[in-house]
Amino acid sequence: PGVGSGDNGQAQGVVPDFVVTRHDDDLQLYLNDSHLPQLRMNPYYQDLLQQYSSLGSPSPGDRKAVDFLRANTDSANMLINAVRQRHATMLQVMKAILHHQRAFFLSGDPADLRPLLQRDIAERTGYDLSTISRVVNSKYVQTDFGTIFLKDCFSHGIVNDEGEEVSTESIRQILRDTVDAEDKRHPLSDDAIAGILAEKGYPVARRTV
Repeated sequence: PGVGSGDNGQAQGVVPDFVVTRHDDDLQLYLNDSHLPQLRMNPYYQDLLQQYSSLGSPSPGDRKAVDFLRANTDSANMLINAVRQRHATMLQVMKAILHHQRAFFLSGDPADLRPLLQRDIAERTGYDLSTISRVVNSKYVQTDFGTIFLKDCFSHGIVNDEGEEVSTESIRQILRDTVDAEDKRHPLSDDAIAGILAEKGYPVARRTV
């Protein structure tokens, strides 16, 4: 069924943007940019600009060459700085997510996800909400328990019977476990599942189930 889904009929793999590894109780994060070309100024044109700039009495052609080299050198440096700033922004956003969802990245259990909105990361990092959205959108993070979609780290929350705010993803995980364990010949009703969630301290309505 997947034939033709990629170039030459080959499926396209996901290249994670971030890598998070666990070492005991410590989490290490780095940007997965090893597959990207390293941008730098060509030394030949830097030397050429220096030579033209050092001329005592440049000709009109020499001045034109200097102006051309300076304009394009400035443009190249702006591009390099913009890419570096983008990488720095991505890391700052991911660090904030990692700090908030530390328990999840340590265990790999969706039940350990805490409620998190993009607005929360914007407030923590000082970036605009639109910047957070661009960083999070279509990004993946490689972990010891698999490669996950970065947006999956975000979810709304509800307040349980103990007054704690819990992620809706943790409730979904309980639902999955409950349905997986039920007798398929006599599946649980929505009311019964709502009752199980209530027993665990999650007041979820039947229609929500």
